[in-house]
Amino acid sequence: MPQLETNRLSLRPLNLSDAARIEQLAGDYDVAKTTLNIPYPYPSGAAEPFINSMLEAEKNGRVVIFAICEKSSEDLIGIMNISISAMHYRGELAYWIGKPYWGKGYGTEAAQALLSYGFEELGLHKIFAEAYTSNPGSWRIMEKIGLAYEGTLKQHVYRFGQHYDLAFYGLLREEYGQRTS
Repeated sequence: MPQLETNRLSLRPLNLSDAARIEQLAGDYDVAKTTLNIPYPYPSGAAEPFINSMLEAEKNGRVVIFAICEKSSEDLIGIMNISISAMHYRGELAYWIGKPYWGKGYGTEAAQALLSYGFEELGLHKIFAEAYTSNPGSWRIMEKIGLAYEGTLKQHVYRFGQHYDLAFYGLLREEYGQRTS
């Protein structure tokens, strides 16, 4: 797994030594409620099986996953991945950033790096992402990196006792190529 670098971030392979930090950051309700899958409360010891399952999926070509780390401190501040549908040559971008690091542009910086990696290194035809319509921090990242709004699925998911709308964004390889040429 390669390591990606941005101005302020290092996106490195996820490893088991990240478990405690993942539990600490993902265990915040404000982080969990912005995602489809992070449990709340975050069970003690659950990060290791999560990491192992992601590393296995990565080995089988179903995902590329990175620990997002601040270069200055080397602290893990979040996770970003692309789930790959090889049959369709597409990938779904997904991410979370720890609450202490919100509003600093880290999500956008990491997502731009992963978008480039997905098109240039993985050869994907399309990269898409989804977010709760009630989570502007997430869908603004999608807009900032050039993904176009494709539509909203009304009350598409049920989480924490409520139905939520999901906004979908996407970008095709040729659209990405037009931006970079």
